[in-house]
Amino acid sequence: MPSILSDATRAALVADLHGLLGDRSTANPTQIEHHSHGESWHSPGDPDVVVFPTSTDEVSAIVRTACRHRAPVVPFGIGSSLEGHVNAVQGGISIDLSRMNRVLRVSPEDLDCLVEAGVTHRQLNKALANTGVHFWVDPGADATIGGMAATRASGTTAVRYGTMREAVLGLTVVLADARVIRTGGRTRKSSSGYDLTRLFVGSEGTLGVITEVTLRLHGLPEAVAAAVCPFETMEGAVNTVMTTVQLGIPVARVELLDEVGMEAVNRYSHLAYPAKPTLFFEFHGTNNEAVAEYTRDVQDVAAEHGGSGFQWATTAEDRAKLWHARHNALYAALAMRPGSKPWTTDVCLPISRLAACVLETRRDVQRSKLLAPLLGHAGDGNFHLIIVIDPNDPAELAAATELNASLIRRAQAMGGTCTGEHGVGLGKIDYLPDEHGAALDVMKTIKRALDPDNLMNPGKMFRI
Repeated sequence: MPSILSDATRAALVADLHGLLGDRSTANPTQIEHHSHGESWHSPGDPDVVVFPTSTDEVSAIVRTACRHRAPVVPFGIGSSLEGHVNAVQGGISIDLSRMNRVLRVSPEDLDCLVEAGVTHRQLNKALANTGVHFWVDPGADATIGGMAATRASGTTAVRYGTMREAVLGLTVVLADARVIRTGGRTRKSSSGYDLTRLFVGSEGTLGVITEVTLRLHGLPEAVAAAVCPFETMEGAVNTVMTTVQLGIPVARVELLDEVGMEAVNRYSHLAYPAKPTLFFEFHGTNNEAVAEYTRDVQDVAAEHGGSGFQWATTAEDRAKLWHARHNALYAALAMRPGSKPWTTDVCLPISRLAACVLETRRDVQRSKLLAPLLGHAGDGNFHLIIVIDPNDPAELAAATELNASLIRRAQAMGGTCTGEHGVGLGKIDYLPDEHGAALDVMKTIKRALDPDNLMNPGKMFRI
């Protein structure tokens, strides 16, 4: 996609940023291409220049330079986004925050920490080793904390530990006019002023650039067990999830894969699970007896719905292997069709409507004849399709577009949302009016107030 900058403005912008950052500002074609896209199928958008700041002050100086040249600003973490968030659709500056990767403070006694935005969640948990605390939001990809906050990400453990909405206590943000603000704090509650932290969590870079994040941590469980359970029918698997949640049985993770997803995971990760609708469970507790009780309760529920053959993973090594296989489901699906691209979409529903939505969606997939494994964080009503397509094939693209639209319309009609954790980006813009109504105009009013020139990640979230 073309840049909105003229050749003369681009040259002046590149020169000014090089003067500011030296070799940490580049228009190298390889870097430009790398920063033009994430993991999604959406058409790439080339930035005019890529910069690598190492401090909040440098980010502020970069944004001040952008203002002077009226250049768009697109934050970039690790490039794992699935809805085109990092694509520089109007050109401008791609701010790569990967060098802002310091863990600034860990306070196990207060169950919190302070990190720079470029820290990844795996890097953070490595730094937390031997402290007795852990950061539990687990999106699968080794995403940056800043990107996770910006998209309000979650993942496999949200059913027990919540999403980034609950995990983020405070932020440092560079606004569109280069001001630096700090929101929230370290206390567990506050009645002081507007909740600006929640405003920026999920704003996808459209209101400012997140540079530091204060996070809530949790203690490590004393006992952990994981299991895989196949089912004869998808309905049985989903009803097991619904019953487990409704009975209040405490599960830390409950993941759903259909038979196509299981076949892909088996091939990619060299496993031998049955190619049937399958649930992946993990249980956390204060002792082995408590975990054993939870697992017996879930086994009883599963048996009532056609689940059998629980395979247990009780050692840390076996659990890591199991969850590594689940996290690689995207790459497993792509490996079934080399050279393809993933159209990965997600919706989230009230738990009571999950079964109906999943079953109707699977019928749509079968009618479409597309390769589209279904998987999800079923414990909180969130599921995904990985639609594996050739984006250069108009017929496939049209079929995928209709499948995605049908899924979203169905979820919204059932009281759900067009995205549970991937965010809006480029891919879900058209579905926000039906979901939010007049509230969307309020969002646009906030956007115009904080970013009157529409320079902060333009073209994402909604059209202005």
